[in-house]
Amino acid sequence: MVRMIRGLDHVVHCVRDLEAAGATYQRLGFQVGVVNRHPWGTWNRVVQIPGFFIELLSVGESDKIVPPQPRHVSFGAYNRDWALRNGEGLSCLVLETDNARTAAQGFRASAVGDYEPFHFSRQGRRPDGSAVTVAFTLAFAADTGSPDVCFFVCEQHFPENFWNPAFQVHPNGATAVRGIVLVADNPSDHHGFLGSFSGRREMHATSLGLVIRTARGEISVMEPSVFARVYGCPAPVTASGLRLAALRFAASDLGLARTVVGRLGIETGRGALVVTPAHAHGAALVFEQA
Repeated sequence: MVRMIRGLDHVVHCVRDLEAAGATYQRLGFQVGVVNRHPWGTWNRVVQIPGFFIELLSVGESDKIVPPQPRHVSFGAYNRDWALRNGEGLSCLVLETDNARTAAQGFRASAVGDYEPFHFSRQGRRPDGSAVTVAFTLAFAADTGSPDVCFFVCEQHFPENFWNPAFQVHPNGATAVRGIVLVADNPSDHHGFLGSFSGRREMHATSLGLVIRTARGEISVMEPSVFARVYGCPAPVTASGLRLAALRFAASDLGLARTVVGRLGIETGRGALVVTPAHAHGAALVFEQA
């Protein structure tokens, strides 16, 4: 089987109040999409960056959530339970794929996931109001020592109906995803899983931790104390393996990002601007000069 190096596709940012989280992202200078409703009880709003998006997600109709079944992940139940354990923050890391069923076979062969692919579609709207269909197939993997991150890959069947360049121009100057940052007490313990999940066995060990360079952006893994030193804010609790801690963006003009973010951002010694989890619903948002 040919191993594909998968790029960052999106993250799920689990929040209590979807409207409040959308308003926060707008104050931070992002364009935020309208509310979409999933048939399994979760609601979302999307922030698009070229080739990548943030899925703001909350439980809107808990009575519609179905329990997980053997070899089937319940996306709604996972995020509901994640929020009960952790409050708000980044719950899912998603990489891109052009064939979710093949990816699921690869995960099974690598012993990192024995789940059936999950397919769904929904209606969307173009800016002119016309209806379009967006459809996705997901393939899940699992780091058994990290119950607080859901890992999957996403195949988009009608990407032309989902992506809109007009939605990807943000007042804060964010132009691309630079990477995501995970924290773990022992980053090297997760080397094997992350290699199988990303399709990239080569990793770089640095003074800050592990770095995987994907087809779009980096996956970094740091110890909590290193994360706090680099980004100036506490890391999520890591009692159970990996936790998603931060999103890194390239900004066309870091001065513009400073102006838009204002007092909510803190400067780091590495020339970055960080919106701390206390101001961004449990996630650290990092702006770096493009």
